Formats: sequence, structure tokens, C-alpha cells
Amino acid sequence: MADGTSDEARSFYLKCTGGGQACTVTLAPNTLSKVWLIENTTSYTLTFSQGSGANIAVAAGQVKMIATDGAGSGAAVYDLFTDLSVAGDLLVANTIQPAGDTASGDAAAIGYTGAEGIIITGQGSTSDVTLKNDADGTVFTIPTGTTNVDIVGDVTASTVNADGDTAAGDNAAMGYTAAEGLILTGQGSTNDVTIKNDADADVLTIATGGTNVDVVGDLTAACFIPDGDTSSGDAAAIGYTSAEGLILTGQGSSTDVTIKNDADTTVMSIATGTTQATFAGEVVAASLDISGNIDVDGTTNLDAVDIDGAVQIDNTVTVGVDDTGYDVKFFGDTASAYMLWDASADDLILGGAAGLDVDGTTNLDAVDIDGAVQIDNTLSVGVDDTGYDVKFFGATSGKYMEWDESADQLEVVGTTTVDGTLQVKNGATSAGKIEFFEDSDNGTNKVTLIGPASTADITLTLPNSDGDDGQVLTTDGSGVLSFSTVGGAYNTWLVKTSAYTALVGDQIIVNSSSAVTITLPASASAGNTVIVKATGGGTVTLGRNSQKINSTAADGTLLSGSSTQLVFVDASIGFLEI
Repeated sequence: MADGTSDEARSFYLKCTGGGQACTVTLAPNTLSKVWLIENTTSYTLTFSQGSGANIAVAAGQVKMIATDGAGSGAAVYDLFTDLSVAGDLLVANTIQPAGDTASGDAAAIGYTGAEGIIITGQGSTSDVTLKNDADGTVFTIPTGTTNVDIVGDVTASTVNADGDTAAGDNAAMGYTAAEGLILTGQGSTNDVTIKNDADADVLTIATGGTNVDVVGDLTAACFIPDGDTSSGDAAAIGYTSAEGLILTGQGSSTDVTIKNDADTTVMSIATGTTQATFAGEVVAASLDISGNIDVDGTTNLDAVDIDGAVQIDNTVTVGVDDTGYDVKFFGDTASAYMLWDASADDLILGGAAGLDVDGTTNLDAVDIDGAVQIDNTLSVGVDDTGYDVKFFGATSGKYMEWDESADQLEVVGTTTVDGTLQVKNGATSAGKIEFFEDSDNGTNKVTLIGPASTADITLTLPNSDGDDGQVLTTDGSGVLSFSTVGGAYNTWLVKTSAYTALVGDQIIVNSSSAVTITLPASASAGNTVIVKATGGGTVTLGRNSQKINSTAADGTLLSGSSTQLVFVDASIGFLEI
């Protein structure tokens, strides 16, 4: 502050603007004792100092009232709102953000820690904490010195997650353990637990001190799984054991068990004290397994017979009559292997892995093979100078591979996939070549790619992307191809209003009233450059994209109206602001 002259530093209110980094502001001279109201509108923390004494930091966007003591070289700066005491109400337009823990002796305090979040601590003769509504009615209390929460009204929540066990003395409690899951515990003169519907009528009860569940109405469930045996005295019980499976036990004057249909008509019954099952109607089953003998008086007409044992036939077996036959099928030991006499086709068919073993020569005029063929030696079709067509069909209509003996060429109609190296040669006639024909609807013209006369092998490695509009393929001199932009050091000016990842050589105008992020090019090389101009009122963040800016691993900030040119130097400096 100038002595004896007009100086803006004499103002009570100082607004700090601009600035591209955190810095220290020295309030001189160090003998000046004064009070300031400081507003920091920069993007960085400003530290205010006068001497070797205490300093005050004002974070970006904050306002503080500070004072200097003018103590010379040891001068200090103070935050005047530290331990602020307000006699009346404190009205805050936005939020109150405490930054420290409360203590056990606090009468009424709000605090915060990173682990506990917001902390409310109190100390009253009846309650430590009381929450009231706008009618001054108590909503909930925490009694003095306890951890219990007493809620006056109803509790409404998406879920209530209990995290502790209940106890035998609880009147009405809900708990949880990892072993037992949800626990409901009660203590009443008649029932320990009662569940009621919205008409206040009992749905389910557990009698006091008992373990039986009494369901008043019907019990409907997707699946009912009993886990214990029934006993002889059960009037009507469903049980289960691992040996017997599902068990139905009853005790009636006429029958022990009765199964009825939806017309209340008996389907099956077991007479009281007996082991006989009586079916009222027919028994329809996919199969019938009888452990004893069957004695049939008369003719047995069976639509199908499945015989699991041996059958001894001591006479001729005839299936059908002349001109009217039936299929006969013999299965082998291998899955899906069989021999079938197909009556409709008048053919003997060997299916699956079934084979025909002939000791001698088999002369077949024509062969139709529907299964796999294993050939363990050379397959020759025709002889030298006299060949025959060989055609292999695919699963898609019109797709095939054919050796055309008249054209002396292999023709593939469909897609060819080579799992390995595809070599194209043309012998001593010319270098190998590939011909690409146009759509046959357009004509018969073609594009031919032919190898050069080379003195050494050449390998060209294609890039892993399709490039950008206007780019061309270039080589690094070792056969590695990449897409590159043809032109000078700079691209055409771009106008952006939203986030964008820059390319090398981009010249960008950011025209936005809101904040916008421009991300610098990744994996930049020395000499790569980007120019950015901010306008429209919004701040532009320069995303470093895993590279440094001005030797610092942090994003840059460009205020509206400012511009910069960044040039990549090396990994240590990164992009350097010019």
C-alpha cells in the first residue's frame, strides 16, 4: 500500500481475479495494521502473508475477512471469522459445512469427519438429541447417555435392515444374524407373534412359548418343502425323508388317504389301515413296471412292446406280408448306431457309427452316403489328362467348392477362410496375382493386384483402424502402414461448443458460455501442436490425456478471451505453452 497517496489496496473489499496458478499475496508494508474482506474468484488457492508470522489461505471461490497486525518482519495475518460467536439467529443462504469432530462435552454441536460424515452431538437432562417438526412436535429422541432411538410416529422406509440378534425378553423386536437371517421375536400372553391383514384379522400366529405356526386361511405357495417324517397319530400330514421321499399320512374312519379332483370326486383312496390303493378310473402311464409275473387269459394286443431282457425265438420271424411291410430297427452298443430296414424306402440303412464289414469285393453302381466317411489313404479322381468334376456343397443354398476338370481350376462360391498363410503363385508365367471382379450386374471388368519382381521379401502391416476422412496410408519405411493426414502443420480452424478430443495440428475456437473440456491428442510426438482460443464466457479445461502440461501432470485452464498454443516437447515436459 502506497504511503500518503490514493491506492486501491486501501479498500476494505478486495476482489482477486485472473491468475493461472496458486500463489502468495504479500500485504505490504509489514507495519500496516488493517482489516480486509477478500473474495478469491480465481481457480486456485491464494495465500495472504505479511511477515514470518501466520498466513491465511483463501480457497478458490471463497470469501474471508482477514486482518494484519503490522508487527514488522514477524507480522501475521488472521482469519477474523475463526471461533465466530453470533448472539442472534444465524441465517445462511446455501449450506453450513462443518469441518471438525464434536466432543463428548458439547451441549449442542454439529460436526463432520471423513469416516463418520455429519455428526450431531447434544447433552440434555432427558435426551441428548431431539428432532422436532415445524409444529414443535417431537419426531424422535435419543435418551441421555444411550444409543437407542425413540421414534414417536410411524417409520416409513423402502427397507429396514436390522443388524443384531433379538433377545428372549423382547416384547416386540426385529433382528438379523448371518446364520438365522430375519428374526421376529415377541412376548404376549396368548401369542408370541401375530401377523394381521389390513382388516385387523389374524393371518398367522405362533402360540406363546411354542414352535407351531397356525395359519388361519389357505396356504398358497409356489413350492411346499417338508423336511421331517410324519407319524402314525397324524390326522393329515405331509412329510419327507431322504429314503422315502414325499410322505402323505392320514387317519380317517373309511380311508387314510383320499385324492380328489377339482369336482370333489375321489380319484384314488387308501382304505384305513391297509396298503391297497384303489383307483376310481383308468390308470394311464407312459410305462408300467411290474416286479412279479403277468398272467393274461386271452389275446394281448399291444401297440408297442419294450423288452429289457433276453428273447429266445425258436422259429421264423416274419414282419408284415408281401407288399405290406414294416420297419425293423436293430441298435448297437454305440450311441446313435443302428441298422434299419426302412419299409417305405425298401432300403437297408446303416445309421450313425454302424458300418458294413464285407470280406470280399463290393461292386456298387451308385453310392448315396448320408453319414461320415473316413478315408485312410490317397483319394484319386480320374487319371492324368482325364479328370472328373468334384463338388462339395455347404450348409447355405448355392454355396459350394468345385474342381472344374474342363476349366482346370478350383472354384469357390461363398466365403473362403484361410487359418494360416495364403500363398498366391503363378509359376514361371508371371508373379502371383489376385483379381477382383465387379458386380456381375454391372459387367465383367476387374481389378488385378500383381506382385512385383522383388530381390527380397516385403512385408506390409496394415493399421488397426479405418482412419479419418481425408487421411492416406503411409509407411514408416519398415513396412508398417498407418493413416496420416496430408497437408501442412495446421488443420483447418474448428469451432467447438462441447467436449472434443483434438488431433495433431488442430486449430480450435471454443465458443460456449459453459465450461468445455478439450482433450489433447494422445501419444503425441515431438513438434506436434494444438492451438485453442476460448470465447463465449465459458472456461476451457485442457485435458492432458495422460501427458504433462508445462512439466506438470495436471490439466490446464483457459479463461474466456484467452488463447494458447501448445507444442509437445518430450515425456518430461509434455505439451509446452508457447
